[in-house]
Amino acid sequence: MGMTNEDTTKLPPDFARDFPFESRLSLATLIRFWDEQAKDPSVGGEMARSLMARVHQVPALLGPIDDITLLDEHAELVDGLMGAVFPRVFWEQAYMGALIPFTLRSVYGTRAFDNQIMGPDGVLYGRLNLEMHALKDFRLLNAYALILERLHGIKFPVDYPLILTMPEPETGLDRHFKIQFEGRFVDVEALPPLSDEMRRRLTAQAVDLEGLKALIPPGSVRFSGFTVVKALDVTDQEVLSSIKRDLIDKESIVSNARFVKLQEKLRTLFRRAELRLSLAAIEGERILMLNSGHQLDHGQGCIFASSVRGKTKDYAGSVFEKAVVTGQPIFIEDLAAMSPRSAKEEMLLQKGMRSLVVAPLHYQGQLIGTLSLSSPHPGDINTLLAPRLQEVLPLFSVAVRRSVDELHSRVEGFIKEQFTAIHPVVEWRFRKAVLETMDRHTVDSEPNREMEPIVFRDVHPLYAVSDIRGSSTHRAWAIQADLLTQLGLAREVLRAAYEVRPLPILDQLTHRIDGSTAEIEVTLRSGDEMGVLGFLKTDLEPLFGHLQTFGPTVHEKIDAYRAAVDPGIGLVYARRKEFDESVTRINEAVASYIDLEEQAAQGMFPHFFEKQKTDGVDYTIYLGGALREDGVFDPLYLKNMRLWQLMVACGVALRVERLKNGLPVGLDITNLILIQHAPLSIRFRSDEKRFDVDGAYNVRYEIIKKRIDKAIIRGTTERLTQPGKIALVYSHPSEAAEWREYIEYLQRLGYLTSDVEELELDELQGAQGLRAMRVTVDLANRELDVPSTATVAAAQPRADGERTPAA
Repeated sequence: MGMTNEDTTKLPPDFARDFPFESRLSLATLIRFWDEQAKDPSVGGEMARSLMARVHQVPALLGPIDDITLLDEHAELVDGLMGAVFPRVFWEQAYMGALIPFTLRSVYGTRAFDNQIMGPDGVLYGRLNLEMHALKDFRLLNAYALILERLHGIKFPVDYPLILTMPEPETGLDRHFKIQFEGRFVDVEALPPLSDEMRRRLTAQAVDLEGLKALIPPGSVRFSGFTVVKALDVTDQEVLSSIKRDLIDKESIVSNARFVKLQEKLRTLFRRAELRLSLAAIEGERILMLNSGHQLDHGQGCIFASSVRGKTKDYAGSVFEKAVVTGQPIFIEDLAAMSPRSAKEEMLLQKGMRSLVVAPLHYQGQLIGTLSLSSPHPGDINTLLAPRLQEVLPLFSVAVRRSVDELHSRVEGFIKEQFTAIHPVVEWRFRKAVLETMDRHTVDSEPNREMEPIVFRDVHPLYAVSDIRGSSTHRAWAIQADLLTQLGLAREVLRAAYEVRPLPILDQLTHRIDGSTAEIEVTLRSGDEMGVLGFLKTDLEPLFGHLQTFGPTVHEKIDAYRAAVDPGIGLVYARRKEFDESVTRINEAVASYIDLEEQAAQGMFPHFFEKQKTDGVDYTIYLGGALREDGVFDPLYLKNMRLWQLMVACGVALRVERLKNGLPVGLDITNLILIQHAPLSIRFRSDEKRFDVDGAYNVRYEIIKKRIDKAIIRGTTERLTQPGKIALVYSHPSEAAEWREYIEYLQRLGYLTSDVEELELDELQGAQGLRAMRVTVDLANRELDVPSTATVAAAQPRADGERTPAA
C-alpha cells in the first residue's frame, strides 16, 4: 500500500485526550510474568528470583505508575524487567518500544526506536496512513477487542496495516514503518456481565462500532499496563508500491508535478537526497526526452507539447550509447574522472552532476528508451544500487511504452481531426469494419482488437524512386571539409598565440590538430566528428578567454574561429549546410511536383498513394476495384497510371536538371520504376498503422523494392540507375512489351531520346532473373516543358464515365 504526504495524517500531541476509558501505566503484568519464571528451578529461574528480590524492594514499581520519572530512577531494574520483552541482542537494530496503553507516549524503547521513531517529547511522531477520525476509530476498536477477549473470551479481530512515515534526520528523506501493537502486558479491569443475546451477536461479529459503544459505555473499563509497539522498516516495499500506483496514471511521467513526486520517491528508495531522474523514449533513430529532473530544476518540463527531440547519433560514444548497445545499466561513479568523455557527459558535468547510471528500458524484448539517475556527489551512484534499480526498471518500461502510445494517439487524433489518419480512398473499408465490429458487441461499445483484418485482394502495385546519386558520399565530403576548416582555424589561433608566447603546450596542441587533420584528409571514419568536437570543446575552446589577452592578432584569429562555428552544433557548418540545403531543395521540388501530378492522377481514377522522403523521394501506388466501395475498375485506368509513372519520371529528371545550376552543391538524381503486372494482396498492419503486402509470394515484390536501387548490370560494375536516365525493372518479357509502347509515345513527344538499353541484372538476394530497360531523358532539349499528366487526363475517360475537361 503506497502513500504520499497528502495521504497521511500527522499525529497530534493530545491524541490520548479523546479516549473514553481510563488508561494507566503499570508493570504489574510484566512482574507477574517474572514471578512465574522465578518458580522454574533452572538457571533462568535463578535469574528471575534474583531480579524479583530486588523489584519487591521497590513497592512503587508494583502498582500504577503516574510519574514516569520513576522508571528513570530505577533504570537498572526496569532494564532487567524489560529484557523479557526487548532482547538486548536486537537493541541497536530492532524498532521496539513500550507505550502507555492506547496513547502514543513512549516510556521505554530500544535505541533504534528512540532515535528514529520517537520525537524529542517522548511521543510517537510522523504521519500515519489514516485520517484522524479513522485513526481514533481504529484505536477504539482495538480497545473493545481487548475487552471482549480478556473479559468474555470472545475473539473480535481488528487488523489494518498501519504505516508510519517520518523524515530521516540526516537526509530529510522519508522512511516508512509498519506499526504493530501488542496488548499482552495490558490488564483490563472488570465489566458487568453480557447478556446471552449480546454474547451471541458479538460471537457472530454482528455488532458495529456504535453497538460496541452502547454495550461498553465510556468509563466502564480501566486499562493498566503497557502496550508493546513494534515498527518494521518497510520503506522499500512502500515506495515500490507507491511508484507502481503512480505509474498506472498515463500522465505520471509527462506531468511535471507528478514527475517531481516520482523523483522524490526514487530518492527515498535509493537513499539519495539529490538524485535526478531522466526518462527518454527511443524510436529508431529518434530520441524523445519525456521528462527530466534537470529541466524541472530550471522550470522547463518536457511535456509532450514541448518535449526535447534528438537523434541517436547525437549520443555516439557516450555512456548512453554503451547502455543501449550492451543492454545493461552502466554506472559511472565520478564523471570528472571519466576519460574520454562525450559531449553528453560534458553537459552533465556542466550541470553539476558527478555520478550517473544509465539503464536501457525494454518492453516485450524491444528497446524503447532509457532511464538515467544522476547525482552531484561522486560515488553517490554505484553498483550497490543495482538490485533496487532492477526492481523499478520494468515499472518505468511499461510507463514509457504507455506514454509513447499516448503521444502517438494524440498525434494520430490531431491528424485525423485536421486531415485524416487513413487514406481517403480506403476510409470506407475501415468505417465498414468498425461498424461490423460494433454490431457484434453492444451499440455503445468501442471498436477493439477483434476488428476483422483489412485486406484488399487483386490490387496492382506501382512503385518508383527518385534518388539523389551519391548523397552519402557527398555528405561525408561536406563533413570532412567542414572539420578540416575548423581544425585549420583552430591551428591559426594556436600558431598566432605561440608567436607571441612560445609555450610548449601550445605547440603540443598544434601537433594534435595536425595529427587529426592528417587522418581526416585520408578518410573520414565513424566517430571523427564527435572526437574533433570533444577535443575542441574540452581542450582548446576553454583557453580562448585567456589566449585573447595575448594581443590583437590572437584576438582576431579567435573571432574568426567563433564566427565560422555554428553556435547550435559547435562545429563549422558551411559545406554541410550547402549540401543539406541542396538536398532539401531537390526533395521539396521533386515531392511537390509528384504531389501535384498525383492530385491530377486521383482525378483520373482514385487510388491508394503513399510517399516517403529521405535523400530522394519514393512512392507506392495501389490500384484496383477492391479499393473502391463500388468495385468499379477497368484495365484502361491501370495502363493510364503506368504511362503516368513514366511521364512523372521524365518530369522529375527535367525539373532537377533545371534546378541544379542554382544549387550550392550540384547534385544529380536517378529515376527507377519497378514493373509488376501480376496483382497482389495488401493487408493493413494495425501494429505499424500501414499497408503491407500479404502472403509469402507477394513478399518477393517488397524485397525487390528494398534492394533494386543498388542493382548492378550483369558482367559489369556499373550501377543500373544513372543520372539523366530512367531504369525500368521487370521480371517477365511480357511486362516489357506494354512499356515499350509508352516509351515510343514519349520519344515522339521529345521527352526521351531514341536509344533504349536492354539489360540483365546481377542477382539480388531474394530476387533473381531481373531484367531492365534503360531510357534517356532528353535533358538538352531546352524547348521541352516539364511534362504534365493534365494533357493525359484531358484525353482519358474518368472512372464515372465522363471525360475530364481540358485545363
